[in-house]
Amino acid sequence: MNAMNHDMSACIKACLDCYSTCLSTATHHCLEAGGKHTEPKHFRLMLACAEMCRASAQIMLTGSPAHRHSCAACAEICAACAADCERVGDMERCVAACHACAEECRKMAA
Repeated sequence: MNAMNHDMSACIKACLDCYSTCLSTATHHCLEAGGKHTEPKHFRLMLACAEMCRASAQIMLTGSPAHRHSCAACAEICAACAADCERVGDMERCVAACHACAEECRKMAA
């Protein structure tokens, strides 16, 4: 496996992990916790992040060069989601997944 394939595989894995983490955290932890966790802006950002991560993984899996654009957007959304999850608090797993995905996506977008 060459370096590009390894990098892309790592990015796909990070995107899929962030997708599942954001979606499950939003629909379980946040809905059950309520309060700041269910503020519309925060909750929508988490769902947008999950979907962007899923879409970026799918585009990379197709081998389309368009992945550079989706990865750039994904990195930006993940960074925003990580910051907002830090603001809300008690969401360490989501923050970590978003940071990891943003970092991998920045590499793929470069």
